[in-house]
Amino acid sequence: MRCQLPKRSISDQRGEALMSKYVIIGASAAGVGAVEAIREVDSSGTIVVISEEQYPHYSHPMISDFVSGKANKEKIKFRKDDFWESIGAQILTGRTAIALNLTDKSVTLDKGDRIGFEKLLIATGGKPFVPKIEGADKAGVFTFTSISDAEKVAKKLETAKAAVVIGAGLIGISVTEALVKQGVKVTVVELQDKILSLLLDPKGSDIVESVVKRSGVTVITSQSVQRIVGRPEDDKTVGGVMLTKGDQIPCDLVIFAIGVTPRTEIVSRTNVKTNRGIIVDNFMQTNVSDVYAGGDVAETYDFILNQNRQLPLWPLAVSEGRTAGFNMAGKKTSYMGGTSMSALKYFDIPVISCGITNPKESGTFEILTLEDPARSIYKKLVLKDNIIVGMILLNDIERAGILFQLMKKRENVKKIKHELLQEDFGLATLPLSMRKKVYSGE
Repeated sequence: MRCQLPKRSISDQRGEALMSKYVIIGASAAGVGAVEAIREVDSSGTIVVISEEQYPHYSHPMISDFVSGKANKEKIKFRKDDFWESIGAQILTGRTAIALNLTDKSVTLDKGDRIGFEKLLIATGGKPFVPKIEGADKAGVFTFTSISDAEKVAKKLETAKAAVVIGAGLIGISVTEALVKQGVKVTVVELQDKILSLLLDPKGSDIVESVVKRSGVTVITSQSVQRIVGRPEDDKTVGGVMLTKGDQIPCDLVIFAIGVTPRTEIVSRTNVKTNRGIIVDNFMQTNVSDVYAGGDVAETYDFILNQNRQLPLWPLAVSEGRTAGFNMAGKKTSYMGGTSMSALKYFDIPVISCGITNPKESGTFEILTLEDPARSIYKKLVLKDNIIVGMILLNDIERAGILFQLMKKRENVKKIKHELLQEDFGLATLPLSMRKKVYSGE
């Protein structure tokens, strides 16, 4: 172990703030990334990590595997149980940071105790968005963004036979597959006219929807749930949902999978600037000195759109956390940026979506596509001024890495653009100068 905090309990301080060089609120992807980066630079500075969850170091994208039975709690952990001790950080689980005082540089916890800091990282993530729907408080209504959510759903599956999933985005399709694998009859209700509308274009959405339906899932689009109704014998327990067009669907459980909103409450009464999320610069620092933010709560640089925005993606959260950690420890490091990107495989169809996939201004962009309906293969590249700014790959993702590097390096692909989607496209297709540039880091 590299370092330890004083042995006395934080709750024993009687109002006097315990001091720690680094305080991190949130122990998921960004928080872990930050701790590891700090330790690469500073082997002895004290670190306190605050987590509302009892099991913080697990992979959030894998909670659907937990529900489906594919993985247990041990398998979805992305760090060992002794991680915090081995790296010399004190982890406070089941605790909530409720207030931030920037004048005396301290964080107040739920029991009134305080922790002072020299450097602070806010990595509070996002919270599930649950619209105000009549009946949303009934027993059998769940969200699906944490392991505690997944445990509740898994418990309900011991008796449930039918479910309604509200939302057909990434989270919605993920939980739908998990429920199907457990033998549950699932109906997905999506307000938009296509599923996965933020990731795919209409053609890609239709292909994935047909695969989902073949698994026995009922997909209802262009509608929403107006009301959650109870059982005839027990109105406080879910018995079905009423849709906007009047149809009623019987079910035992309802899962909200509409999306997440950044958890910015901790800075709501401070000078830290926010938009949808907390605004940061390329060093992950907020407008307040020594206060950083990363992960789903932050608005970070999108290299395709050339602007900061919320990008709630696990690998980007890790990278943002590491960038914040390096800068907190004094190693000036600039965040290179990310973009909307998802790599998934649900219902046995691999999908990769990056950047601008469904541009509205058709005259500004050039669209390249390749289709093989017999194999459910669909490929699409979106180009602007001969530079790749977006892609969709369905059922053939082998060249995704090369295409992403070309996109990230903003390479002009004019001379080879008509070869990019062909089956024989590969590294050898690239001109030598481009190959060196893309893979040498120039």
